[in-house]
Amino acid sequence: MATKQKRVIVYIDGFNLQFGLLQRGWRKYLWLDLTKFAAALLLPDQTLVHTKYFASRISKPVSKQRLQNNFIDAVNTLVEFSIYYGRYQAEVRTCENCGFNAIIASEKKTDVNIATELLIDTFHDKFDVAILVTADADLTAPIVAIRKLFAEKSVVVAFPPKRHSYELRNVASSVYHIGEDKFKQNLLPEKIVTPSGFVLHRPDNWK
Repeated sequence: MATKQKRVIVYIDGFNLQFGLLQRGWRKYLWLDLTKFAAALLLPDQTLVHTKYFASRISKPVSKQRLQNNFIDAVNTLVEFSIYYGRYQAEVRTCENCGFNAIIASEKKTDVNIATELLIDTFHDKFDVAILVTADADLTAPIVAIRKLFAEKSVVVAFPPKRHSYELRNVASSVYHIGEDKFKQNLLPEKIVTPSGFVLHRPDNWK
């Protein structure tokens, strides 16, 4: 008798993953096929039903905005894939030593968006296993709630490079660090043609 495949949704904290790759010195893996990458995280008795990516639109500097737009246009060609946007909020911070005011941009709502989608999918029975690619400890509470109310479901945390959370480790069904092969083997093509005919290229500084 064949074993029933477990349904998996993968939730990717975009900036947590991106900054982990940059800190690790793996800029060349930023041009990542997010659905192939998500599928590579699964076990043999699991099947990927959807990949959800969470990010915030960058407004400055223009060079980084263009890179992000290029990447988002590329991954929007993927199937069974959705993007959820938070926002960047500019805050003025004053140096305690010299009194200099600097405008610092911080990401908002990503953890809330992930928690919301995770809980909605749980209550609608969209998955058997949820895989969270993040190290954001703010997601501890929804994981605890899901494991308490839906004992038959598993919430697995896959830590990006150079990222770890003891809080998540203590509450998740299981945790692990993502190895380099999961990135190296699942990059987007060097050139992508969108449904509208526009041609996208892998950025030179992501090679």
